[in-house]
Amino acid sequence: MAEFLRELRILDTSDFTKDGLESLIYWRDVKKSGVVFGGGLALLLAMSLFSLISVFSYLSLLLLFGTISFRIYKNVLQAVQKTSEGHPFKEYLDMDLTLSQEKVQQLATVAVAHVNSVLTGLRRLFLVEDLVDSIKFGVLLYWLTYVGAIFNGITCVMIGYVALFTLPKVYENNKQSVDTHIELVRSKIQEITEKVKAAVPLGKKTENEKTK
Repeated sequence: MAEFLRELRILDTSDFTKDGLESLIYWRDVKKSGVVFGGGLALLLAMSLFSLISVFSYLSLLLLFGTISFRIYKNVLQAVQKTSEGHPFKEYLDMDLTLSQEKVQQLATVAVAHVNSVLTGLRRLFLVEDLVDSIKFGVLLYWLTYVGAIFNGITCVMIGYVALFTLPKVYENNKQSVDTHIELVRSKIQEITEKVKAAVPLGKKTENEKTK
């Protein structure tokens, strides 16, 4: 149990900031990335087989059984050896886990900014501010219906999670080749989009609309 907790302590709150997440998904520290990737994937696999409540309950029971067993073991060992090492989890009990008001406000500000951005984008697409963009969005939604018919939600999350820890590193190692192919695809899509916009005037805003 102590070894397990020491493994978890290689992670700290800075690992889940923007720079910390980038370091994790690019495997800058193999040990940290391995702990996060392995733990997250195991949790997702468990959630795909059992309900969320069952997964939470069993994991909590397993953790509680381990900590109680280790506490009893250390107490017995201290009694036999007549030592006074104190509580075996004292350093973890003394850790400050509280969120400061400034941190909460910072997280709330970032969350609100993202929500507002998403809502604005969805309004623009659903109310057809740009016809071509709305058509492309419709094609994406239609494609997602096929994805949903093949995979359930948790499977899609697992695929996305694995991709998060693999694709960035693959891209980093093959950046030049990938960029070349992406640029070819992007130019083709841009060419087709321009042709559609030229054929469908409603796809463009008029100068009067833009100045309003």
